[in-house]
Amino acid sequence: MLVTAKLTHKEKISMLNLILIVVVICLLTIGLVFLIDRFLPQKIKPVLIIAFGLLSIFLGYKIYQSINAPIEFNKVRKERFSQVITKLKDIRDSQEAYKTVNGRFANNFKSLIQFVDTGSYTITQQKDSSFMRYNKVYQIDLQVDTVVVDTLGFVKVKDSLFKNDDRYKSMMDVPYAQGGEKFEMKADIIDKSGYRAPVFEAKVKKDVVLYDQPNDLRIRENAHQSVEEVNGNEIKVGSLTDVSTNGNWPPIYDRKDQ
Repeated sequence: MLVTAKLTHKEKISMLNLILIVVVICLLTIGLVFLIDRFLPQKIKPVLIIAFGLLSIFLGYKIYQSINAPIEFNKVRKERFSQVITKLKDIRDSQEAYKTVNGRFANNFKSLIQFVDTGSYTITQQKDSSFMRYNKVYQIDLQVDTVVVDTLGFVKVKDSLFKNDDRYKSMMDVPYAQGGEKFEMKADIIDKSGYRAPVFEAKVKKDVVLYDQPNDLRIRENAHQSVEEVNGNEIKVGSLTDVSTNGNWPPIYDRKDQ
């Protein structure tokens, strides 16, 4: 799943500002050339015209870069985060299946991948039933209601979660990571109001995914605290302190049409 990089309202304003700035620079350049041609000596006119022309091109390029860089960064960020989050969802689905069968979460990718590769779900069917039992107090037969659980068969975990796709074998690899970095994953048992609850967390630093992006934009990205953004300096799913398998990304990354 890829999240389409659509221009936000701020980006559209930035593009409009860029166009206006370029127009103003062009008008100023034309004005300076006119003044040079009219009032300065003939000998120095060519040199000044060339100098002002080069300066205008340089300033225009720098202004373009300062306005366009955040827009390009946003496109790169959305594309890369989308693929990272897709993998984190695969990890979460696999962990939830592991917990269903084993009662806890896997603490490492080797165990998790082996489970997906060889594990199976038990398919059961529940149905209401009843029978008569003699009651010693009333000395009569009374009807007792019960639930009968029948085992219908088994289904492989990898077929249920991944069909014919073997991408689960590389679920630990972080997309776009320059140095082959892996997701950091841990599992634990925590106490919540007297209940021992299994938890897990998988995560990666944003800087690992955005390693080649401008440093000032990465610093700004790591400071995000908004319901519309991936908050903090990590992309993660699950928690080691709360009973949750949610991710820290906004709903846009969960839309089916993206």
